[in-house]
Amino acid sequence: MNEALWRPSEDQIGKTNMARFIRFVNQRCGRELKDYPETYQWSIENIPDFWAAMWDFTDIRVSRGYDTVVDDLGKMPGAKWFTGARMNFAENLLRYRDDHVALVFQGEGQPSTRMTYAELYDSVARLAGSLRDLGIRPGDRVAGFMPNMMETVVAMLASTSLGATWSSCSPDFGIRGVLDRFGQIEPKVLFTANGYSYNGKRFDSLGRIGEILKQLPSIKTVVVVPYTEARPGLGSVPNAVLYGDFISGGGRSELEFEQVPSDHPLYIMYSSGTTGLPKCMVQGVAGILINHIKELQLHTDLGREDTAFYFTTCGWMMWTWLVSALALGSTLVLFDGAPFYPDPGVLWRLAEDEGITVFGTSARYIAAIEKEDIKPGRDYDLTRLRAILSTGSPLSVEAFEYVYRDVKADVQLASISGGTDLNGCFALGNPTGPVYPGELQCRGLGMKVEIFDADGGSVVGQQGELVCTAPFPSMPLYFWNDPDGSKYRAAYFEAYPNVWRHGDYAEITDTGGMIIYGRSDATLNPGGVRIGTADIYRVVEFIDEVADSVVVGQEWEGDVRVILFVKLVQGVKLTGALIKKIKDSIRENTTPRHVPAKVIAVKDIPYTINMKKVELAVKNMIHGRPVLNRDALANPESLDQYTKIPGLES
Repeated sequence: MNEALWRPSEDQIGKTNMARFIRFVNQRCGRELKDYPETYQWSIENIPDFWAAMWDFTDIRVSRGYDTVVDDLGKMPGAKWFTGARMNFAENLLRYRDDHVALVFQGEGQPSTRMTYAELYDSVARLAGSLRDLGIRPGDRVAGFMPNMMETVVAMLASTSLGATWSSCSPDFGIRGVLDRFGQIEPKVLFTANGYSYNGKRFDSLGRIGEILKQLPSIKTVVVVPYTEARPGLGSVPNAVLYGDFISGGGRSELEFEQVPSDHPLYIMYSSGTTGLPKCMVQGVAGILINHIKELQLHTDLGREDTAFYFTTCGWMMWTWLVSALALGSTLVLFDGAPFYPDPGVLWRLAEDEGITVFGTSARYIAAIEKEDIKPGRDYDLTRLRAILSTGSPLSVEAFEYVYRDVKADVQLASISGGTDLNGCFALGNPTGPVYPGELQCRGLGMKVEIFDADGGSVVGQQGELVCTAPFPSMPLYFWNDPDGSKYRAAYFEAYPNVWRHGDYAEITDTGGMIIYGRSDATLNPGGVRIGTADIYRVVEFIDEVADSVVVGQEWEGDVRVILFVKLVQGVKLTGALIKKIKDSIRENTTPRHVPAKVIAVKDIPYTINMKKVELAVKNMIHGRPVLNRDALANPESLDQYTKIPGLES
């Protein structure tokens, strides 16, 4: 077993929300649970009791209580949760209405601004009044094409306070990408900023909005938030109104929270859309609320005294996840801009200036600052920082060691993993347990997560398919425009009936933690042996000459061979010596089967808007298969270089 990089003290453990919850369960259910492993086991063996305890522990606000926690644990998909309850999502997030700071916004190149809980409630009440006057009713869709700013949070809360369904995508999406998403759900109102800033440049949004509206007649009103200009012109956008002119005037007014059933549609989230039209996943009020609070309050240990940050866009599920921390009274730091502009220390300066206690980012960002030899612990005051969260892709052992060496030794590093589809995590942090290098600390409470081998048997200590064998509240209610549920079932349930197959290649370790090896649909199979791509990336990212890489399997002579594409550091050429160095490093640190048959230099590596490598798109390109919906990519032009590559013909 690896040595732990961090262990909480007994005093720290006793003060956590997790420890408080365990005491609550013991008293409520007559148990004698002593630690997290015992509590996790109880939670998956007594799923209705666990979620009922969670409901009461976190004081979910309702106008009518539920009749049944879950109607049928043997039904997946289709189990119904908290039937009979009537509630409002925004009401639960706006339970605090005092002068405690709710939101801090830092835009690129701009001074930070603040909003208290009282001011947030007032802004939401006034915006909700305007939306109500516009005719927005329960079930209507309201969309955001917004940067990660305060007005986005206000718009989401105002919409959901009326029972409307919120959907969002990042403003760096192209026209086709927006239409592929919003065109399916037909929103009535669209919130947009006039533009956004990234890496020192300003980008206009209104020109694209004007083109989008020509093909999206459902939108009756466009509310424009001035951001890069104080008073932007609206001539190119029909039915547009400035945010300040739209929001109701006057002082604070009382919000009328529309009470809706527990399974009322709250969010519509989207799959990446790189293999077809994006799937529109409809998620319910109660399921998202209780799962988010479980993950934020128990697994992240958030409370009123915390200042939480996540580097995210509003189109990623981590935005919805972070915003739910308002229900716990925490201060949320919103950032819009590039993480390396004007210099690589911008986010750590923000952590120092705002006293951030929980800092969330991506594995790719941590690898990038390590490669740049950034030492945040030396250069910034991170006294208040107690937890770092990482998601988006597997976090390597070396990245774990870097964090404890160069960021902060006394910090809980929680690598977390789940998905947009469940708007939450299957595996994540445990503030009462140790951190081992390369491992996610635990499976989430109430989530019956297992690893299946090739025969569909549950295994520990072996790599296999990550599955969930029992229903959970934040499962999608349904997919949009999928009346018979066939798309929904095809997405998760075809491989194993009544079992959620998530599409990750993973392992449950002897510590009770989990290692993610990459997407199982991108798993390499040379000679019939399954290899996770993360094993190769964790070696290559420490080769100085390589800036980035993507690895795929090429169908070749009745088998599969490993192909590694590398983006080289500026000025470096791919010589025979460098290819040998790369192959030798992979062989020495993994197995001979991991060694690529070909190493090929490319100018860029394709990523989704949410900064995930698109291995499947590259695999399709090298095999001459089409890649649909390129607007889902941050750099779609990068794909063109993967066609008819001479080195792949022999």
